[in-house]
Amino acid sequence: MDYDRIFQAAIDRLHDEGRYRVFIDILRNKGAFPNARCFAGHNGPKPITVWCSNDYLGMGQHPAVIAAMEQALHDVGAGSGGTRNIGGNTHYHVDLEAELADLHGKEAALLFTSGYVSNEAALSTLGKLLPNCVIFSDELNHASMIAGIKNSGCEKKIFRHNDLAHLQELLEAEDADRPKLIAFESVYSMDGDVAPITAICDLADRFGAITYLDEVHAVGMYGERGGGISERDGVAHRVTIIEGTLGKAFGVMGGYIAAEKNIVDCIRSYAPGFIFTTSLSPVLVAGALASVRHLKGSAEERDGQQASAAMLKRKFADAGLPVMPSTTHIVPLLVGCPVKAKRISDILLAEYGFYVQPINFPTVPRGTERLRFTPGPCHDEAMQDELTGALVEIWDRLEMKAAA
Repeated sequence: MDYDRIFQAAIDRLHDEGRYRVFIDILRNKGAFPNARCFAGHNGPKPITVWCSNDYLGMGQHPAVIAAMEQALHDVGAGSGGTRNIGGNTHYHVDLEAELADLHGKEAALLFTSGYVSNEAALSTLGKLLPNCVIFSDELNHASMIAGIKNSGCEKKIFRHNDLAHLQELLEAEDADRPKLIAFESVYSMDGDVAPITAICDLADRFGAITYLDEVHAVGMYGERGGGISERDGVAHRVTIIEGTLGKAFGVMGGYIAAEKNIVDCIRSYAPGFIFTTSLSPVLVAGALASVRHLKGSAEERDGQQASAAMLKRKFADAGLPVMPSTTHIVPLLVGCPVKAKRISDILLAEYGFYVQPINFPTVPRGTERLRFTPGPCHDEAMQDELTGALVEIWDRLEMKAAA
């Protein structure tokens, strides 16, 4: 058996389809975000501007976050000592879980090493604990949610994206006494559209289901204290389990769930993805704790992000670029071809020093390939004008279709 040929063929297929992922070699400049240094294809580092980071609010460079991490490093050292069971509950973890529970108005919270792990561990465990459970999953749910649902081993039914009528139809077809779980995201990160959380909770109440809400692209950015869309819409108390991340708007690393105490205790006690994984470094947890506390009391970053996103949408539209509809901080620019999406990204980086990653299948459906911009409070108007001008030039050069 020629194993190497099999692996090479798999990689070649990605290249042929224009879907091979290239990870940029980069170092961010502390205190100067979104400016960074790029080491790919150049003699020495080249200055670039980052336009697609999920450090949405620039909290990864916030002085309070950095100071907290430095203090923790000098206080307790680098690592946690293993799993929570082996190494113990670092007190930073205890404090952060209390802050996250408070953020979402829940009894308890539980930390994981990433949002992927928190989704996979929680959903797979819930599906196993609930007898004969059926999970209703939005068709555009993240890969981590899909993995968790698959690993639960229970039946799943997929409803069309944010389609309440279809979800109701599926719920009506089930036995009234059968355990049901509805899993969905508040903000779909590739389009920036928002789930009808209140209406989904209404259906859950009507049909006796519990709800699992992924808020990774909303926590820190929406709501009076950064509790996400569920806080903004005043519906967090109706959602059974809220899942979030510390690696996007909070600018550090990690994932979590927040729910009533018994649910969190079940995940803590039964989920292999929690039990057998080394816990987050206390240095990271200290930084995340400082970030959560800061954003609970500061709207400056959120307001700056919303203003920046609105400005870029206007500039793209006024320039005739095919910006896709979005009611959130996500600014997607439709390309419709994986090869061209990669080509535009390469030109932006090599010729203009602008970094934005192309988004291709399977992240988005074929034919909807795009560039996904995430302007934040640090992307000023001059940066946006330069970016818009570069895109107009490239669109003309490649004879791309303008907005209708």
